[in-house]
Amino acid sequence: MAVSVTAEAPGNRLAMSLPHLHFVTGRLAEHALRSEAARAAEQEPFTYSIDVLPITVAALMTPAWVAKHIRIPREATRVVLPGYCEGDLAPVVDLTAVPVERGPRDLRLLVEYLSGKQRVREDYGAYDIEIVAEINHAPRLSLPDILRQAEDLRADGADVIDVGCDPGEPWTGVAESVRALKDLGLRVSIDSLNPREIQPAVAAGAELVLSVNGSNRHAAADWGCEVVVIPDDIPTLGGLDETIEHLARAGVRMRIDPILEPIGCGFAASLNRYYEVRKRYSDAEMLMGIGNLTELTDVDSAGINVLLLGICQELGIRSVLTTQVINWAQTCVRECDVARRLVREAVRSKSPPKNIDPRLVMLRDPKLLRYGNSALAQLASQIKDSNYRVFAEEGEIHLIGGGIQLHSVDPFLIFERLINPGFGGADDQRQAAKIDPAHAFYLGYEMAKAVTALTLGKQYQQDEALNWGMLTRTESSHRLRKSKSNAAAKVTERQEFGTDLGPSEAERT
Repeated sequence: MAVSVTAEAPGNRLAMSLPHLHFVTGRLAEHALRSEAARAAEQEPFTYSIDVLPITVAALMTPAWVAKHIRIPREATRVVLPGYCEGDLAPVVDLTAVPVERGPRDLRLLVEYLSGKQRVREDYGAYDIEIVAEINHAPRLSLPDILRQAEDLRADGADVIDVGCDPGEPWTGVAESVRALKDLGLRVSIDSLNPREIQPAVAAGAELVLSVNGSNRHAAADWGCEVVVIPDDIPTLGGLDETIEHLARAGVRMRIDPILEPIGCGFAASLNRYYEVRKRYSDAEMLMGIGNLTELTDVDSAGINVLLLGICQELGIRSVLTTQVINWAQTCVRECDVARRLVREAVRSKSPPKNIDPRLVMLRDPKLLRYGNSALAQLASQIKDSNYRVFAEEGEIHLIGGGIQLHSVDPFLIFERLINPGFGGADDQRQAAKIDPAHAFYLGYEMAKAVTALTLGKQYQQDEALNWGMLTRTESSHRLRKSKSNAAAKVTERQEFGTDLGPSEAERT
């Protein structure tokens, strides 16, 4: 039978006016759900009831099975199922006229979920910075390689594909390459100072030339396209004003790039030049080449990209040139695509870019959730089956199952104690666990993830991929899927799941 408990609200009239949430869970998650629901009700007033259905692990529920056991009270205004309750919700929806939804997969996020803090703003995602992505050393590549790189860059978020040329003799294949890129529907720029290389490129469809200074400005009027203006002498901006004036008289559209210098080579002074040029030419289009920092600094590129695009957003620099050659910068275009949305929202809302878009928080996680030793001990006392739950807390890996609670910083030691209870003189009278090879591989894989999480300060959740922000690779839970496929044959109203169904997400909805 389902157990339903209703929270008391202060005063009957107040209770009648508040929304009533009906939560559904299994036996192991009941205690955690009661605690989190009470905490949530203090911050976002509502009344609630809790259905503890006849199943140990809430993660193994299906909507069809829930529909046979749920008892929705008449006062309910919203039904919240476990976050892992996968499949079509129609069987439950058909039972009631109130909204039915899945809650968070982790119960410790219930407060944030109900408050709406986890939801992305509907108007978030706009941007006004253009990404020009360079294919470096294009003359050294075959045409298929150039086209493949260009397609990948476009998929990552690039707006313009920049064909990077080499110093020396003009590239005889530049027109063919530009034309092939245009045939793919791509916007193209040419990165060269040589008019003999630039002319065939723009004739083939290149719309932007990087770059123009005193050495080649005499030819720019004949190209009929936009150009990027750079100084003849970078530290002093020498020649910049003369080139801008020359191009303006000729009616050439332009963007100005004062040139960003690497750290240790005048970086701070170069930032000041962008500021000075913006003051001097308040309405001019500008471009910043950010590769001099991302490619030439021993650090992951995401943070640098956010910082530089934040500067661009505030100074009104509406295009950036990026590359992704060195390994630590190989996702620069994707990073810039996220960063330009993040910084625009920060400037628009006049607030720091925090708790808006976590996709660039990759090495560590935005926040860590903890159960605590007492909660883990309570969970261990409740578990009767032989499935193993893995946790990573307080610098240690915890392995919990029926009659088993092991913890250590060393996963090898945990596994040794699991199969050899007396290992190291431990006072452990239980029988040795019988682990088949498949289960041993599974536990090893999960504990390896747990060690990684502890090392980097990331959140570990059993059967879930570690969160690497925009680089996260979705992980399919083979054990959980197997469990669900066997559920119908192994569960009745009065019978819990068998002990061969794999690990569980014990504290989740």
